[in-house]
Amino acid sequence: MTQNTPLQSGRSAPLHGRQRVVSAAQLKAMGVPVGRAAERCRDGGPWQQPLPGVFVLHPGPLSGRERLRSALLYAGRPPAPGRTAAPVYGDAVLTGLAALSLYGFAAAPPAASVERVDVLVPRVRRLRSAGYARLLRTAEPPSPEWLDGLPVAPVARALADAVAGLGDSVTVRRLLTEAVRGGHCEPAVLVGELHRAKVLGRPQVVGAVDSLLAEGRAMAEERLYAMVRAHGLREPLWNVDLRLPGGPHLGRVDAYWPDEAVAVELDTRAPRHSRHDERHEAEWSAYAARREHLERLGVTVVHLTPKKLRAALGQQATVVRTALMAAADREPAAYVMILPR
Repeated sequence: MTQNTPLQSGRSAPLHGRQRVVSAAQLKAMGVPVGRAAERCRDGGPWQQPLPGVFVLHPGPLSGRERLRSALLYAGRPPAPGRTAAPVYGDAVLTGLAALSLYGFAAAPPAASVERVDVLVPRVRRLRSAGYARLLRTAEPPSPEWLDGLPVAPVARALADAVAGLGDSVTVRRLLTEAVRGGHCEPAVLVGELHRAKVLGRPQVVGAVDSLLAEGRAMAEERLYAMVRAHGLREPLWNVDLRLPGGPHLGRVDAYWPDEAVAVELDTRAPRHSRHDERHEAEWSAYAARREHLERLGVTVVHLTPKKLRAALGQQATVVRTALMAAADREPAAYVMILPR
């Protein structure tokens, strides 16, 4: 038998088709011993072995998807074909720049050009990184999204893992900005993942995060304007300060209907478990106290988040409309002064 002799077992399917990247276990189940597969991977042979226990059934460069699949097969130790007891990739999940390439991030390199393919695996795994497959152990593997048949970490997690390995502030800012502008994830969720990855204090991240939160608020305000106009709500007073006559400042609200004493506040604060804990812990306490004070004065405060506005704009319009209609059944609110912000 030569290296180019076709290998096909009578009890298995031909070795061709979309999945030209297979594991040693899968080959064995197809009737191809590992030793015979290794022979076909010698110089000039028709196959190649880019990672331990993973075979590519053609010569030449791997496609982007083949690189990602091979890294997953190496990390996941898949079962033989025909078994359904476990996913083909086990608990392995793509993350980092490789995952962002599948999400279509323009700021991420194509999958074929990613130098290291980051793969999340359970912390108890003893397997080590090899070749271009870099294993990242985690105590809490995320529930993956499935893109092109491959398990991929959620965008915020993939971004945090990518940023952890980047030292270029320009690339970091481009990735984070694209995530928010492209509607891939909410800024607050992303900040939480950056905190988990312990990268919020890095110089290339600090400025980008502050800009990220500011941009997230601006986008949420645009959605709030669109909600009012698209769903036939009466135009409110936008971005005003409320104050008691001769008394204390009650706070700023994003929208206010004075006749009904209904206010809308956008919650774009960073999560409490982020680096903003120390800087903005007082903000969290003041927010709760301000809301309670307004409600004691008879002002209904509708709390909206950017995520709710993005995912269910019509539902949030119904919430606001209900609050406005319910005003007729409430006791009159205390008189408050309304000042432009």
